[in-house]
Amino acid sequence: QACTFPCQCPSQPLQCPAGTSHVLDACGCCKVCARQLGELCSLHRPCDHHKGLYCDFSKIHRGSGICLAHEGATCDLLGKIYLNGESFQPTCKLQCICLDGAVGCIPLCSEDLRLPSPDCPHPRRVRAHNKCCEEWVCEEGSDNDLGAAMAVFREDPAQKPELNNLQENCLVQTTAWSACSRSCGMGISARVTNDNPRCRLEKETRLCMVRPCDFPMEKTKKGKKCVRTPRPRQSLHFEFSGCTSTRSYRPRFCGSCSDGRCCTPDLTSTADVEFRCPEGDSFHRKMMFIKVCSCHYDCPRDNDIFLATYHRRMIGDHV
Repeated sequence: QACTFPCQCPSQPLQCPAGTSHVLDACGCCKVCARQLGELCSLHRPCDHHKGLYCDFSKIHRGSGICLAHEGATCDLLGKIYLNGESFQPTCKLQCICLDGAVGCIPLCSEDLRLPSPDCPHPRRVRAHNKCCEEWVCEEGSDNDLGAAMAVFREDPAQKPELNNLQENCLVQTTAWSACSRSCGMGISARVTNDNPRCRLEKETRLCMVRPCDFPMEKTKKGKKCVRTPRPRQSLHFEFSGCTSTRSYRPRFCGSCSDGRCCTPDLTSTADVEFRCPEGDSFHRKMMFIKVCSCHYDCPRDNDIFLATYHRRMIGDHV
């Protein structure tokens, strides 16, 4: 089909399956759900190039092709072999993809937490019939049971907190940020907080980078055992899932310790960073900025999201 200008795109927001990227059509007009491995494709129905797929027109005629993956290693998960570029669900709670021998997964169920509140003094997660993910249900309790719910609210003998006034009466409880999920490159850090309008305990994440994987380490000065917080000589743009930060930064990174200890962030701050993608989309993410690093023997374990490799990353899967 020929392209028509000006572009005419559907008014309804695009709904794609979990793990499927939004990509531009051949006209560069509208976002469409990218075709996956083994599916029919065309110029107007492109394959998911973020996953290394391309449209092979040699096997099917009349302007259609089939999505194939570039050569790469297969993945072995729980005794089952998956092809490079193949998307699969090992359980109903996970959507995974094989990328050149590495398996990356995203959760399909919400992992939010919930504190007792006046409108829900006894929250409980239950699994509904014929549903994979658990859901929160609220059980009625007596007036005495409200004591647990009031534990996170300011005591006011004159009146109980109204539902529309929860944030004003909420006693904010926030855990410390967890260690970055990667020792080098872009990772994820998380914490739990109830600093929200519903005073509800929820998981919050931020991007983090302890050091770039190709960051040249300075030599330790004579008599010292650590290089704690080196800065890059030139400002740089952060990259996340194939997208680039709109402005450049000159952040501090953690250096190295010559006596076998680990060098990790000790004092950090969080700021909002805007990323722009090749397709023209933009989004904001919270990101960790290091102020001070320290050397210690309590070294974090490697818990990268990819199970089989350290040198590969999923490119462009920002949706």
